[in-house]
Amino acid sequence: MSSAPGVNYLNEKSGLWSWLTTLDHKRIGIMYMISVLSFFAIGGAFAMLIRWELFGAGKNIVDAATYNQFMTFHGAIMTFMVIIPGVPAFLGNFFLPLMIGAKDVAFPRVNLLSWYCLMVGAAISFWSLFYHGADTGWTFYTPYSIQTDNGTTWLVAGAFVMGFSSILTGLNFIVTVHKLRAPGMTFFRMPLFIWGLYSTAVIQVLATPVLGITLLLLIAERTMNIGIFDPAMGGDPVLFQHFFWFYSHPAVYIMILPAMGIISELITCYSKKTIFGYRAIAWSSIGIAAVSFFVWGHHMFVSGQSEVAGIVFSFLTMLVGVPTAIKTFNWVATLYKGSIEFSAPMLFALGFIFLFTIGGVTGIMLAVTAVDVHFHDTYFVVAHFHYVMVGGTLMAITGGIYHWLPKMFGKMYNEGVARFSFVLIFIGFNVTFFPQFVLGAMGMPRRYYDYLPAFEPLNKVSSLGAWTIGVGFLFALYVVVDCILRGKKAPDNPWGAKTLEWQTSSPPPHENFTTQPVVTGGPYEYR
Repeated sequence: MSSAPGVNYLNEKSGLWSWLTTLDHKRIGIMYMISVLSFFAIGGAFAMLIRWELFGAGKNIVDAATYNQFMTFHGAIMTFMVIIPGVPAFLGNFFLPLMIGAKDVAFPRVNLLSWYCLMVGAAISFWSLFYHGADTGWTFYTPYSIQTDNGTTWLVAGAFVMGFSSILTGLNFIVTVHKLRAPGMTFFRMPLFIWGLYSTAVIQVLATPVLGITLLLLIAERTMNIGIFDPAMGGDPVLFQHFFWFYSHPAVYIMILPAMGIISELITCYSKKTIFGYRAIAWSSIGIAAVSFFVWGHHMFVSGQSEVAGIVFSFLTMLVGVPTAIKTFNWVATLYKGSIEFSAPMLFALGFIFLFTIGGVTGIMLAVTAVDVHFHDTYFVVAHFHYVMVGGTLMAITGGIYHWLPKMFGKMYNEGVARFSFVLIFIGFNVTFFPQFVLGAMGMPRRYYDYLPAFEPLNKVSSLGAWTIGVGFLFALYVVVDCILRGKKAPDNPWGAKTLEWQTSSPPPHENFTTQPVVTGGPYEYR
């Protein structure tokens, strides 16, 4: 049964209760969008406070203990509440069924449950703010995270609950891709965004339980004095690092693989060309997901692991650069002789390629054991990580939001302000984090509350850049809100894109398509 003309997923039912109990993947995606953007605002506020404190040497606004809490909550919120759920739970939930021609995900009730898991886990984590705070850093390293007398248990318990959201989302996506594709939608006719989500889902299902068990063991040790990680009770703190990074390095690809899928969509759409090397990009997503499980040891080059293990992990880490380079070269080849339209989504895609390449190359540098020993726990690592995560994932999310806003809400956004937001974010990002490469090379350690006077000039530059990023994201938020409230009505396919989600109305009806789509060709046939 199809919806009446003018009726869509937004207005078919009204009232808050209809949203809180919805089984429509599109509405659940919008609820994820609101949640993730809210968490991003809180995590970003902590980042601004961190850079305010580091603007000059010595105490500026808070003491060392409070600074450590700022750092912990910034890292935990941005990792577990923003970047990991950002693309799969928000854009993935909304567009995966649309892009494969399905009416919904395979398990709608499980999909809603995954959102509640995120919200309950986030609430538990935020409670730790009021329960003496937490100052362990987002990695919860033992033995300090066991011995400290604060709200670490609540923060860890919240991350444990949020893990279920990731597992349930991944399980739902795998089954949906395998079982609910439209007639004619073979695996190698799927959009590359779906390949990114599918690869990510595999990592979510296989890796997240390891983190869950690790956090549960940490809680047990804090509450029942069981000697697992605490050396004072016969435990091994390095064991915690093995467990944690076995999940947390694949988690980097949970963050970046779907972002790469977004970039593939943006590059082909705004260059008006069929994607170059479609199968190579699709297989590279699977390749990155597979190799991600075997590189965790590069976080532990200085932990005392054997030289043989160090060599193996160094080689495997460099190996990740191969499928990543395949994507980058194919994106550039797609741009070659394309009819490029420099709209806001395309600017963010190009910004992604530039920033992520810097992040990737510096990652290869850190895979060299001798280099890593020098840069370990310095601001060089901070800069590398943010070039990958912020320069990568958040640039892709912002570009993806601009690209799909007309489809989600049926309204056009303000292109001029959107482009201006890119300029501020891109310039501010490089001004913030490029000096941190230099600071790291100079020997400035990360996580420190204070620093030597020699590091002050570059820290001032870095802080000014961070505030520029903040202003840029405020403009981006304005674009989204202005689009929803005052945007002009959007046509069904304003960009001339070829994937299935653009073949239905804007906003889509409750059932996604009025008639079952049948796929007869590839996803990007611009020629």
